[in-house]
Amino acid sequence: MNLAIPRIAASGLHPSAAQLLWIVDTYVLVFAGLLIPAGALGDRYGRKGVLLTGLGVFATGALLSALAGSLPVLLAGRAVSGAGAALLVPATMSVLLHATPPDRRSGAVAAWSAALGIGGMAGNAGGALILEYLPWQGLFWAYVPLGLGLLVWVAAAAPRVPRQTAALDLPGSVLLVLGAAALLFGIIEGPGLGWGSAAVTGAFALALVVFAVFVRHGLRAAHPVLDPRLFRLPRLRAGTLGIAVTFFGMFALFYVNAQFLQYVKGYSPLQTGFAIVPLAFGMMAVTRYGMRWAQRAGEATAVGTGLGLIVVGLLLLSTAGAGTPYPLYLVFLLVMSVGAGLAMPTLSHAIVASVPAHRSGMGSGLQGAARELGAALGIAVVGTVLSVRFAAGTGHGAAVTTAFTEATALGYRIAAGVVLVAGIAAVAGLRTRARSAHPGA
Repeated sequence: MNLAIPRIAASGLHPSAAQLLWIVDTYVLVFAGLLIPAGALGDRYGRKGVLLTGLGVFATGALLSALAGSLPVLLAGRAVSGAGAALLVPATMSVLLHATPPDRRSGAVAAWSAALGIGGMAGNAGGALILEYLPWQGLFWAYVPLGLGLLVWVAAAAPRVPRQTAALDLPGSVLLVLGAAALLFGIIEGPGLGWGSAAVTGAFALALVVFAVFVRHGLRAAHPVLDPRLFRLPRLRAGTLGIAVTFFGMFALFYVNAQFLQYVKGYSPLQTGFAIVPLAFGMMAVTRYGMRWAQRAGEATAVGTGLGLIVVGLLLLSTAGAGTPYPLYLVFLLVMSVGAGLAMPTLSHAIVASVPAHRSGMGSGLQGAARELGAALGIAVVGTVLSVRFAAGTGHGAAVTTAFTEATALGYRIAAGVVLVAGIAAVAGLRTRARSAHPGA
């Protein structure tokens, strides 16, 4: 989708800068908001069945998006695909853990984390090929046979997982989606409506109120979608924050990078898609050994190093301009990929290992929700900075490439600051857990 933004911006849909952000974030918002209840749904009705349903819903959303002749229909298709993804992602983790012997589960979690990153890079390469020869609708057409083919394969190959007792918390799920939507609305619509406007300030106030009600509901409900008391566990709390901020930084990169390479460097969609593919190899190489190193050096050290490299990578990318040679730009990208490869598997394992085995669906749903909410916020924040500064630069007569480069640099620096501050808090939580486990240390 990030590769297609310039094409969609120039299409007959005529989206505004804020609407472009919604095209990307609608999928992510629905995905994030439904992940935790989808995990409970799998626990209750069977994870393989929910996985198959998710693949079918995802393909249906892709078909609706491909046929969209207006912006509302495209947004609806994105939301349906997000719901399908929410159903299938936690189920993949649950089925994987069930099929893996206990002594090999940490490696399985590492492979699952790597697959997420590699899948994104493969999507970049495939999307680049499609956009080189087809209109943007071709992206969605490609997912229809892919989703249906995977559905047939999973039906034949995946094992059935015994059902667990799990209650569905519909009020809690609605509150989670509503609070996240209100927060994103305030961030995305702030530049257009005015940061002091009633709509924007009201959205931020609504987000605070809704999240407070969500916590209150979670403390009182017999079977909440997410029990706030879980966050008393330092390791789970740190892992959730760490996953969210990792994806905040990575998706800030993904959203800006595709536009930077096309607008500033003059790359075609094909060149842009393949320019970021080496990120996958960096993640693959590092993720394979990340969990082993964390076991030797400690979780806090591995996560701190990984998040630190993401900060450094974002700051290095903020120095890039039209004259930056690709090999140097690639070094900046690889710094980030190494950081993500170090941090993600350790953080994922910290979350799922903190949740009882019979609630593994909730554990995988929690880390997925943290991942997607972090991604949505990363896209919204850096996209908002980009639109504000780019509009300001062009409004004062600056060259388009110069204005866009300056806006990109500011977006990356703000993202780096967020990752740094939240990363320090996540590492501190992991160190607290380590000290409590080894009081003599």
